[in-house]
Amino acid sequence: MTKSDQIFKANIKNILDNGVMSENARPTYKDGKTANSKYITGAFAEYDLSKGEFPITTLRPIPIKSAIKELLWIYQDQTGDLSVLKDKYNVHYWDDWVIDDGTIGQRYGATVKKHNIIGKLLDGLEKNPWNRRNIINLWQYEDFEETDGLLPCAFQTMFDVRREADGQIYLDATLIQRSNDMLVAHHINAMQYVALQLMIAKHFSWKVGKFFYFVNNLHIYDNQYEQANELLTRKGTDCQPKLILNVPDGTDFFDIKAEDFELVDYESVKPQLKFDLAV
Repeated sequence: MTKSDQIFKANIKNILDNGVMSENARPTYKDGKTANSKYITGAFAEYDLSKGEFPITTLRPIPIKSAIKELLWIYQDQTGDLSVLKDKYNVHYWDDWVIDDGTIGQRYGATVKKHNIIGKLLDGLEKNPWNRRNIINLWQYEDFEETDGLLPCAFQTMFDVRREADGQIYLDATLIQRSNDMLVAHHINAMQYVALQLMIAKHFSWKVGKFFYFVNNLHIYDNQYEQANELLTRKGTDCQPKLILNVPDGTDFFDIKAEDFELVDYESVKPQLKFDLAV
């Protein structure tokens, strides 16, 4: 098993054995029933990407291509317009969260654009890579008051640059998530932000370093216990998956495309598991 598989199984077992049940849950299943969950608080993981550790499980297939397209929609297109996500990328994940104007509201990409978050981040890293203020923050209360819409789950990312003794410059990243569906979204979200880390590193001709992942509320929904126990019985493969960005160093952040990413040496256990999403 990979390091990610070991962490995945440990988190599943911890939630099933020691988690507590949610109260006054917000989400519902598509049949209208309340989507309760069992959860733990304060889950943390560390991966050294420079040593081949990537946060993707082999215990079930992870659809990384559609996840990267969603990331580009947020940070390159900088919009919450679902027609862009569907027409440009053929991704329909957000359809259940659409509001009356055909968007997901003043959230995610719309927040990135309004506050010029990527522009300020890249500008700050260019002027002084060593500062400790390289932060993406999608948790903007004034935006939430503008429209309806799901509040951001993965809401803060911090970047740090370090130079090792051999002279190589590495970009480290920390993703903070307020809430995460352990079985469905955990590795999708993690690999999305590894992709973002790769994009920024390529923009500046740096290497990717460490990826830190903190989830405040890590949960398994009450209609997923069968799948959770199935995952605990599976033995991960011995592959060494790695996400590669096939563009030259110095490629502009906004010129990178979904097809430039390649997940290599990835072999997952099948069949895929089915999940009824809570919305």
